[in-house]
Amino acid sequence: MARDPRPVNAAPRFSSRARRALPASLPRVGAAALAVLFLTAGCSIFEAPAVQRGNRVAPEDLAQITPGVQTRQDVQALLGSPSARSTFDDNEWYYISSVTRQRPGRMLAQSDQRVVAITFDASGKVSGIRELGAEDQQRVTFVRRETPVPGNERSLLQELFGNIGRFGGPVGADRNMPGPSPGPSGPEAP
Repeated sequence: MARDPRPVNAAPRFSSRARRALPASLPRVGAAALAVLFLTAGCSIFEAPAVQRGNRVAPEDLAQITPGVQTRQDVQALLGSPSARSTFDDNEWYYISSVTRQRPGRMLAQSDQRVVAITFDASGKVSGIRELGAEDQQRVTFVRRETPVPGNERSLLQELFGNIGRFGGPVGADRNMPGPSPGPSGPEAP
């Protein structure tokens, strides 16, 4: 019985034609697959689904509300609880809704925002219905000042090496903590 002269763990031998075809086609297939992946990355199959947020008021439900006739209880039974109430006056309810979509590495993309404001009179009946749009929004500017914190301003090196030398001796032998006073010792002790 004749034995193959190659070692057992040797690489398989390819014909010269297979040897030439394998290295040339593999990078092409890999590059094509990578190109398809990058081209489809912007497609909707990789997008997060749209999420409805808030209490969306249907136009047909809103048409059923008649100012001067319906009360707070009627509005709440028809539209549900409001998303928000006016801060200083309980006579104005807001139904806020929007459609959001999560974008990778960024904030939520918000679209189709709708705000319906319902105003009540002193007797609790609807006095007005209005839909607020982008033109009704008010720009809020934030104050950039910071409240100073008592203490000292420390540099990065002071923060890193600030505790070196503060602790000394074995546990219980803290120099800053008062310890038990030594009692009488020696022959004078009772």
